[in-house]
Amino acid sequence: MTGPVVVGLDGSPAGMTAAWWAAREAADRCLPLLLLHSWPTQPLDVPIPQEAHSKRQYGRDVLRGAATTLLDRHPGLNLSTELVSEPAAETLLERAENASMLVLGSRGHGSVASFLLGTISLHVLGLAPSPAVAVRAGDPAVEAGAQHPAAACRDEVVVGLRTAGPAAEPLLEFAFATAEPSGARVRVVRALPVSAPLTAPDKHVGATERERLAEVVTPWKEKFPGLTVTEHVITGPAARVLLSASAHSRLTVVGRRRHASRLTWKLGPVAHAVLHHVPCPVAVVPHD
Repeated sequence: MTGPVVVGLDGSPAGMTAAWWAAREAADRCLPLLLLHSWPTQPLDVPIPQEAHSKRQYGRDVLRGAATTLLDRHPGLNLSTELVSEPAAETLLERAENASMLVLGSRGHGSVASFLLGTISLHVLGLAPSPAVAVRAGDPAVEAGAQHPAAACRDEVVVGLRTAGPAAEPLLEFAFATAEPSGARVRVVRALPVSAPLTAPDKHVGATERERLAEVVTPWKEKFPGLTVTEHVITGPAARVLLSASAHSRLTVVGRRRHASRLTWKLGPVAHAVLHHVPCPVAVVPHD
């Protein structure tokens, strides 16, 4: 991945927390960071006049202030800003074509309600051609950085795989690339439905699935030999299994199928559950 890390800003705490996370990722991966503000798509609670000039000036101030703050922490960061007049969702999806990832803010614990305001943010998460990451507002492990005690408890990148096949490759690539700079452990989780138990008399089912999972993960272990990797095949509802596995996660990675049309988008129930309930940043990675 060589494209920029693109983060949407609106001046809210959620957007700034997302920018902190995006800046750290860009610095760790030696990627450029693009701060994007759509002045027509501003929160309804922004206390400014509704005239276009005031909205544009507000956007410039948001971008300037965020850039200054981020460069204070990451002075060598290749950072640029862009003020656009197109709707935020439209612009982000366009920028995602050449981006390494999109980063969106989420307004705290609960439903995803980013700077794109609710269903629009879910629309972007469900359609972006690049990985899209939702970061919760006020996350101390993100805002304060690695020195915060909360960060010490988050020492894993968790990736949930629906299948142990080619569709897993983009998720594993993103998870391992994210874990490499910090040396975080990678936990690969595969949930089997209750109809496929791992206990007698069907223990062979579990053994076969573990073999399949090991086969798809082994090349990534070889590519990233410095990382500690654990693999789990667990019987149970996928959402519940992944939520439990993410107790010490600094990032949880889930997948979704690519869609041929922007008129059709969908996030599966597992992605929805993780976005709603996992406190750490969540990456939604598209796959074929």
